[in-house]
Amino acid sequence: MFPNFFSYNYLNPNIFWLSLLFVPVIIWYVWKQSQSVPHVRMSSLQDYKALKPSLLQYFSHSTFVLRMCVFALIICALARPVSFDSFAKSSTYGIDIVLAIDVSSSMLAQDLRPDRLEAAKEVAAKFINSRPHDRIGLVVFSGESFTQTPLTTDHATLLNQLSELRAFMIEDGTAIGMGLGLSINRLKESKAASRIVVLLTDGVNNTGDIEPLTAAELAQKYGIKVYTIGVGTRGLAPFPVFDARGNSLRTIMARVEIDEEKLAEISKLTGGQYFRATNKNELQKIYETIDTLEKTKIEDYKMTTKHEEFPLFILWALCLLALEMILKQTLFKRFP
Repeated sequence: MFPNFFSYNYLNPNIFWLSLLFVPVIIWYVWKQSQSVPHVRMSSLQDYKALKPSLLQYFSHSTFVLRMCVFALIICALARPVSFDSFAKSSTYGIDIVLAIDVSSSMLAQDLRPDRLEAAKEVAAKFINSRPHDRIGLVVFSGESFTQTPLTTDHATLLNQLSELRAFMIEDGTAIGMGLGLSINRLKESKAASRIVVLLTDGVNNTGDIEPLTAAELAQKYGIKVYTIGVGTRGLAPFPVFDARGNSLRTIMARVEIDEEKLAEISKLTGGQYFRATNKNELQKIYETIDTLEKTKIEDYKMTTKHEEFPLFILWALCLLALEMILKQTLFKRFP
């Protein structure tokens, strides 16, 4: 295969300055051809004026073109063309993350816009999009808990499941221990280098069969780090009041109660941190902080092999030189 001049790297590119010599050589060849017009003594040329140059005559300059190609190939060979074979192996040591989100009715409070649950979903979605290499799962809890999405790298499905979270999906209440316990159960068999739970709630544990600190001790045992987030303004917040069918009747101002002491103790026991978000911007910054603290480690291994390609250019130069010599001695042989 004829070498593609532009597909190689050249170790001595300054050699290409020699190609400037083609200009005077071509000028010299054109001048020489104009001076070497054959002469034949004839009494009259009238009978030859109608003759047209043959096709062979048009191709008589091909030997010069071949010689220029030979010189071009030699210059390229001197410039040392090389090609590279690269083998890259990327090893990603991902972090397995479970997002545990409170979906109790109090998450409909409107101190975060449009409400706490919608704000939490929006910020969590941005967090998921910022972690393309990690497996992420979704656990929801209120009076009980269940797995909305198991650990997965299919973030499109995960985001779709996140968008479907609603209050009153399950029995109302705040079972922080149950939500944390289920999250730990999802992570305990994981082989990831790091495993974390990001637990978001706006209340005080008031139901469930597992105490939050008992669940935290399990997390500590399995080496799972827990980041806890308390959501809600300080003081009073607007809470909607619902009837038995879940219809909103009115909005009242109620005191925000978050068991910050217990949430902080959970995080401290497991090596995580506790955060308080009183508005949406603070919640966004909290997730950004967690994203910074728990970065995925990616190691790239790249092997490159260099191949000298000048023999291919020399081989083609010899072939074209041989072709030129054959044409000169056959089709385009000149006689004195």
